[in-house]
Amino acid sequence: MKRKILLPTDFSKNAWHAISYAMELYKQDQVDFYILNVFSGNSDVIGSLLNMEPGSQLYETSKLDAENGLAKVMDMLVLKDYHNSKHHFETIARYNSIVEAIKNMVEEKDISMIVMGTKGETDSLTNTFGSVATEVMEKVRNCPVIVVPERAKRNLPKEIVFPTSYKTHFKQRELQYLIDLAQKCNAAIRVLHINTEKKLSEKQENNKSLLEEYLSPVDHTYHTLSHIEIPLGINCFIESRESDMVAFINKKHSFFTSILTHPLVKQIGYVSRVPILVMHDLRN
Repeated sequence: MKRKILLPTDFSKNAWHAISYAMELYKQDQVDFYILNVFSGNSDVIGSLLNMEPGSQLYETSKLDAENGLAKVMDMLVLKDYHNSKHHFETIARYNSIVEAIKNMVEEKDISMIVMGTKGETDSLTNTFGSVATEVMEKVRNCPVIVVPERAKRNLPKEIVFPTSYKTHFKQRELQYLIDLAQKCNAAIRVLHINTEKKLSEKQENNKSLLEEYLSPVDHTYHTLSHIEIPLGINCFIESRESDMVAFINKKHSFFTSILTHPLVKQIGYVSRVPILVMHDLRN
């Protein structure tokens, strides 16, 4: 079955790295890649959306800049001598807010995965995950997303860390993207629990048993850390094992704002060197 992958870009180096990562990740698959640039007239997105209309000089100039940027991305594929008969590329320039444009594209094109960079042109060492990437992880809930840091290796993941509290009931379809990715890359899943209680409750044990059933088609193991803050525990686990990816189910809004901007993540920062797969709680 042909996959449909959305690649948002702001024409930064990080965005190009994310595109390259997606091409490597899906190199064996039949894929339609949609390279999307969302434009507005200036940095005041709300003001732009209110004041810039199709046909106005500001709109047409911004649209032309977007289309020229997308043409350069396609030129880069030619310069890199990229040939994969299984891959088809389409460029799209949209005038909107980034989150709304991505949501609309997911619905229009029946997108199965979004792959994007963590930072844009306003790269900052103190901001591990850019505001746009965090907003997409939080608010685009109709499609999973892989966020690729600029320092991430381009090789296929062989070990994916899946942190969980076991406190919420799993649904197989929520986890299917993780299972599919592990099967496709022949990767192992390492389930990580940061223990904040002395032992799991009956509900947590039941949820863990359900997870065991769902992950049975793939290689997976269970790990527990105690007496450590969750962001630091995740970072240390990934770094100590040199894992290639971390996967989350976003159970609530503001999850990534809280965990990825946590001071410990900024200090340790290993998560900033591996791609993040974000799936969503389908009940939200």
